[in-house]
Amino acid sequence: MGTRKFKPTSPGIRFMMVSDFEGIAKEGPEKGLCVRLPRTGGRCNTGRLTARNVGGRHRRQFRLIDFKREKLGVPARVARIEYDPNRSARIALLHYTDGEKRYILAPVGLNVNDQVLSSMKADIRPGNTMALKHMPQGTVMHNIEMKRGRGGQMVRSAGTSAQLMAKEGKYVLIRLPSGELRRILGDCRATVGQVSNVEHSGISIGKAGRSRWLGRRPHTRGVAMNPVDHPMGGGEGKSSGGRHPCTPWGIPTKGKKTRRKKKPSTRFIVSRRTK
Repeated sequence: MGTRKFKPTSPGIRFMMVSDFEGIAKEGPEKGLCVRLPRTGGRCNTGRLTARNVGGRHRRQFRLIDFKREKLGVPARVARIEYDPNRSARIALLHYTDGEKRYILAPVGLNVNDQVLSSMKADIRPGNTMALKHMPQGTVMHNIEMKRGRGGQMVRSAGTSAQLMAKEGKYVLIRLPSGELRRILGDCRATVGQVSNVEHSGISIGKAGRSRWLGRRPHTRGVAMNPVDHPMGGGEGKSSGGRHPCTPWGIPTKGKKTRRKKKPSTRFIVSRRTK
């Protein structure tokens, strides 16, 4: 799969790039694996605006993705590769031998009619899921569990992958896409391969309308507002703010720690992505 450009017949499509959708099924999604995705417009259940710059997106259905892959020992056939409007990666529809159907994240190299398997120790092939302690050193993987049985939580966006670097007792050492080295229990599971749609990072939105289709409304800078609307607003002529960046309610941004006090998972970090 690659990208596609357009002839610059208008300013809106001069820099616009889209995926060529090669190999993507043209049928609609599996209805039994979809739920309605309501549009909130950034409002909570009482009608108050809690998330700004949200609203107006295209109507779409949410595909239920199997991140746990708990059907151990049951082989499945890839029925088709589909486009998912809710995520950057492509998804694959699996038909299990017992008749059940499920969606998974499609890795690079997974094709229609391929066989995939989830077990504690499977073959090192794209789409197979297994325990980290049974993977050989250097294996490229995605959809990695942080807690055993919870389901994959890390490395799920398009084109990303992690690599198993070493094994240390009951832990394995994994290099994440950010460059961070992290310890994870060897009993946790992951899926072999790199997430599909590698060209996603190179796609250019091209025009404001495509952002509106995705539900992203225009974002107004605080320094462009009046003092009544934002702490950084006002001033004679163009102002750079005159204070540290903050929200309209005066809470500092760009670096202020907002994490609540809880049992930290940072103890598993061997080397951070930033020095």
